[in-house]
Amino acid sequence: MCLSHLRWDFVWQRPQQLMSRLATDYEVWFFEEPQFDERPEPYLEVREVAGGITVLVPWLPQDLGEQRIISLQRQLLDGWLAQHHQAPLLLWYFTPMGLRFTRHLVGQVVVFDCMDELAALRHAPPALAELERQLLERADVVFTGGLSLWESRRERHDNVHLMPGSVDIAHFAHARLVQAEPADQADIGRPRLGFFGVLDEQLDLVLLRELAMRRPLWQIILIGPVARIDPASLPRQPNLHYLGPRDYQTLPAYLSGWDVALMPFAINESTRYISPTQPLEYLAGGRPVVSTPIHDVVECYADSGVVSIAATPQAFIEAIGLALDLTRQPARLQALADRALQGMSWDSTCERIKEQIASLRHAL
Repeated sequence: MCLSHLRWDFVWQRPQQLMSRLATDYEVWFFEEPQFDERPEPYLEVREVAGGITVLVPWLPQDLGEQRIISLQRQLLDGWLAQHHQAPLLLWYFTPMGLRFTRHLVGQVVVFDCMDELAALRHAPPALAELERQLLERADVVFTGGLSLWESRRERHDNVHLMPGSVDIAHFAHARLVQAEPADQADIGRPRLGFFGVLDEQLDLVLLRELAMRRPLWQIILIGPVARIDPASLPRQPNLHYLGPRDYQTLPAYLSGWDVALMPFAINESTRYISPTQPLEYLAGGRPVVSTPIHDVVECYADSGVVSIAATPQAFIEAIGLALDLTRQPARLQALADRALQGMSWDSTCERIKEQIASLRHAL
């Protein structure tokens, strides 16, 4: 039973990557945060998705108090388990908020997969930090999605393991081949600088604006949904192209048409502990990367020769220029990218996770 703050049909990232692989060994139920509509009675939406995963979405009446929302989620979850739960239950928390309606459940193994510093995100629930403290007391094992998260949690639990965000190398390697150009990108000029991911408070909008204004001939492509910020706050320049969210399966086709991949993250509290997977995805696609100095990116890739770190708009521009030069040396670019990718597949990360869970189950 996976408790997730991210919806299955949102951007394809860590929850989907791990659960789709764990589904080869487990029956996976993916319980999302509630949605609300005008129906007077709560109900549980159930749907099967690729890979045999069951997605469970609690739908609740509008205008409920917090305690009623919690009790109805518990009621819907208990009803599902009463009908379907037979084998030992493994509880997997991507969010401590799920603890509010699952305290009564007994898991053979309890996993806290700490993929982000959720309490630092905009509009984070006030109770989140305390719930994480309680979840750390209850969890049998803690996995972290990045080095910074591991460093911050290892003193708070005696069984913490770094399971970094990884990459589906075979999927993104399609970008190294000539792909049919997506229609909404085909008419955009070159050079193309691209980013895919969520457009939220973690992006440096000032940097994007400066980059677009100082280099009007460079075309900047941003793919992904807007979340937790006002879309009107996004900079608007003729060479900034917001293509919106795109299906995970189509990302290599877009990436294939880029010259340089960008990671224009802001340096603020919301990005202090992030460990983005984009560098690996971009490198698997054979593209050089330019990033702001996110701690985990600096620690993991600064010496790679294919990921450049730049802290100011001018430094960012200069780094992009060098990255464009590197694209004229394709053999060297691919060799550097492949070296940085060694041992960083989602398959290998998931195998390590399975080994940790198996050891806990055998110890019972």
